[in-house]
Amino acid sequence: MRRGGMLARQQGATPTPDTEFADAVIAGLSKPQKAISSRFLYDARGSALFEEITTLPEYYPTRTETAILAAHAAEMVDGLKTRDVLVEFGSGSSVKTELLLSRSPAGVVYVPVDVSESALNDAAVRLSSRFPKLDVRPVVGDFSHPIRLPEDLKARPNLGFFPGSTIGNFGPMEAVRLLRSFGRGLAGGSRLIVGVDLKKEARTLVAAYNDSRGVTAAFNLNLLARINRELDGDIDLDGFRHEAIYDPRAGRIEMHLVSEAAQDIRVLGRRFRFAAGESIHTENSYKYTIAQFRETARAAGWQPGRLWTDADMHFSVHELCAFGGG
Repeated sequence: MRRGGMLARQQGATPTPDTEFADAVIAGLSKPQKAISSRFLYDARGSALFEEITTLPEYYPTRTETAILAAHAAEMVDGLKTRDVLVEFGSGSSVKTELLLSRSPAGVVYVPVDVSESALNDAAVRLSSRFPKLDVRPVVGDFSHPIRLPEDLKARPNLGFFPGSTIGNFGPMEAVRLLRSFGRGLAGGSRLIVGVDLKKEARTLVAAYNDSRGVTAAFNLNLLARINRELDGDIDLDGFRHEAIYDPRAGRIEMHLVSEAAQDIRVLGRRFRFAAGESIHTENSYKYTIAQFRETARAAGWQPGRLWTDADMHFSVHELCAFGGG
């Protein structure tokens, strides 16, 4: 979107956030293993807490990926030409994208895709100020659903961007489906740059999701506070504790909210019973070896290309190429 342009909005819009949140909470609390999707952690308060998490010494992914992008951005965008399209899935504040845009030719079209219209507007204003020749075309939409680019951009060469190790929030088969969906949304012959957290010792992983200052705990517990605020809940926040564990067999970090004692809670007039030690599963974060992620990419119809990592092999950024292109 150039200054004064219009936001594109996905067709087939998902339910309003309040309805979707309510349905997800009621369904999730009704399961034998209670679970609520991690995307509902990110209300305004949750998003602010997550930004704080990214600055903590224990939380290595953000600063490590940012350093990789800063060192190799020129390689990642090589081949991108004026009027080509950079599509970011789940763009948020688009801060990392600035590293790629700063090494891209003038006149590139940037399409950030995010559910938050306010985040897209804020990013568009900031980026238009920094890159006056940049054509910013925000799309309001959930990247986990098929994304359709504006008609005039569909045939142009695309570079997809999916940073932040967000791919780890999806189970293995879900990740395949998501990467396949990205491929369908991008033009033929496109490339995709993906940030992927790597497997490492459990102590480092657990510390990243259970920091000493308790910010991640506050982030997780904010989900219960959001239920109280938005869904007429009566949850005693002191009755639950944050827990982060690493399951080496599944290769994933799990975040839970664990009930400290037997108790009942009410949400939207419905009662849900908890035994002592029973939990609400709020997030998975899958970790990969390089070989595992490359196999996932192939299963989704992508050809693995170049790879960039940090010296400690804590994090990786992968180039994926459409078969027959790149």
